[in-house]
Formats: sequence, C-alpha cells, structure tokens
Amino acid sequence: MRFCLLDRIIDLQPGAKITAVKLLRPEEDYLRDHFPRFPVMPGVLMLETMYQAGMWLVRSSEDFQHAAILLKEARNVKYSDFVTPGKELLVTAELLKQDDTTATLKTQGTINGNVAVSARLVLEKFNIGDRFPARAMSDHYLRQWMKKVFLRLMQPVPEPNPSSPHPHFQVNSHLVSAQP
Repeated sequence: MRFCLLDRIIDLQPGAKITAVKLLRPEEDYLRDHFPRFPVMPGVLMLETMYQAGMWLVRSSEDFQHAAILLKEARNVKYSDFVTPGKELLVTAELLKQDDTTATLKTQGTINGNVAVSARLVLEKFNIGDRFPARAMSDHYLRQWMKKVFLRLMQPVPEPNPSSPHPHFQVNSHLVSAQP
C-alpha cells in the first residue's frame, strides 16, 4: 500500500512488541464515501493499520533484512467498535513466532482502552531478487526507503500543547511511494 496509515510509533521492543497510533482525521478522503452521514474508518483499513504495525516490528527485529514483507493471512479478524473522526486507534502487534520466511503476530487496535479490532496475522518476508533475479537491484532501494519512513515514524513527540484537541499527539502522516 502506498499510504502509511500509522502516524507514529510510540513503543518498540524489537523481536517482541510494537505500539503505534493512528489519528483518524475528518479530512481523510475515504470518509466522504464511508459513510457520508456516519463517517467511519473502513474495516479493511483498520486491518491494514495492524499489518503496517506488524511489518515495522518485523523489519526492526531483523534489521531490515527483507525488502518485501507482505500480509499472507489474516486469521480470527474481529471488529467490535467503529473508528470515527477525531478518535485515536492505538495499535499493538506482538511477535508470536518467526522463521526465515514468515512471522506470526497477535494484533489489536483499541480506542480509549476498548478493543475495536483484533486479528492474528501471518506476514511473508522475502527479497525481490530471490524471486525475480532481474529485479534484484530494487531490494537495496526498498530497504533504504523503508528505513527512512521508519525513522520518521520513530520521531519523538514534541512538548504537549494543552490547547490542541490531541495534546499528546504529533501527526506524522506521509505518503509512501515507490519514487523518492
């Protein structure tokens, strides 16, 4: 996916767990259609947010060894609350097991301490050059690009602004594209 749905990583324990946040802003384009009178974050984007948190955990745990980390399976996906504009989705991913080609994670997204979504995710990891030798040069580029995005997500939070509707939150959203 071209868009980084996470705004910030707030806790990272490589090889174990990650916690990240997504603030659903009212101006997000998809909210106009999903749904005009009751805007909510689509369930598939809630799942994508958990996948992205898990992907960053795997990447950081193996020092960005693999250029591609894709969602292979989503098991036991449960939705139990809506994410509405102005709400903060706190996403956690815990690494359950990992081998050379896959990682299995327990993930969940909460709003104000209440579970909104949860799933077990299986991520597949590989280098492009291993599957498509003619594209092997892209592995280095993708790893470097992902490291830059990761560093932006890990930026420290500035001092709280009490007049802000979300005083402890720094919006750090950006577009992740294949072109620099």
